Amino acid sequence: MIYLLEDDESIRKFVLYALNNTGLEAQGFELAADFWAAVEKEAPELVLLDIMLPDEDGLSVLRRLRAQKTTERLPVIMLTAKTTEYDRVVGLDSGADDYVCKPFGTMELISRIRALLRRTKPEQENVAYSCGVLQLDTESHQVRVNGQEVILTYKEYELLRLFCSRPGKAFDRDELLQRIWGYDYDGENRTVDVHIKTLRTKLGAGGELIETVRGVGYRLRSE
Repeated sequence: MIYLLEDDESIRKFVLYALNNTGLEAQGFELAADFWAAVEKEAPELVLLDIMLPDEDGLSVLRRLRAQKTTERLPVIMLTAKTTEYDRVVGLDSGADDYVCKPFGTMELISRIRALLRRTKPEQENVAYSCGVLQLDTESHQVRVNGQEVILTYKEYELLRLFCSRPGKAFDRDELLQRIWGYDYDGENRTVDVHIKTLRTKLGAGGELIETVRGVGYRLRSE
């Protein structure tokens, strides 16, 4: 989840629309007070932060994020109309990871976000998932159904691992394309359906756990 703290409603709506339609879940806030309330409940993966805000200066928000143990390493990109070198230096010295000046292009912003998330992504922990007859071990990279190993291609394995990491969550085809094939993939979303069909076949009894969500995409049934 990405949090956007921006008081300009038109910019906020535009950025949220762009992010949510490219597979990046995002939530927007006009006021710093509402932003802090959300952070208390759930820390985001990344913050897009405007400098000029009505109730608290963006640099103050940034310093508070860096001062708290739970958010000190949280990736932050500053969004601001200020374009002088001094303003950029102040923002970066205060702990910002990147700086994008308004007006900015949507594709540039998304590219910056993805690059920063890649740089700051923690090493994946080894996890053993179990759902009914299906088991997936990320350390050994093995998949088993009823104790029997199932050999999957890399894409099939990544699809299944994603489903196992969020049981019950419905993933639409565009999000699956973005997450598994990458943002620049230029094929058709029929690719997802083909891989899901093959994956179900290989999993046998375990394949029944992958459900089709009509009008959306697919999910792993939550036990």
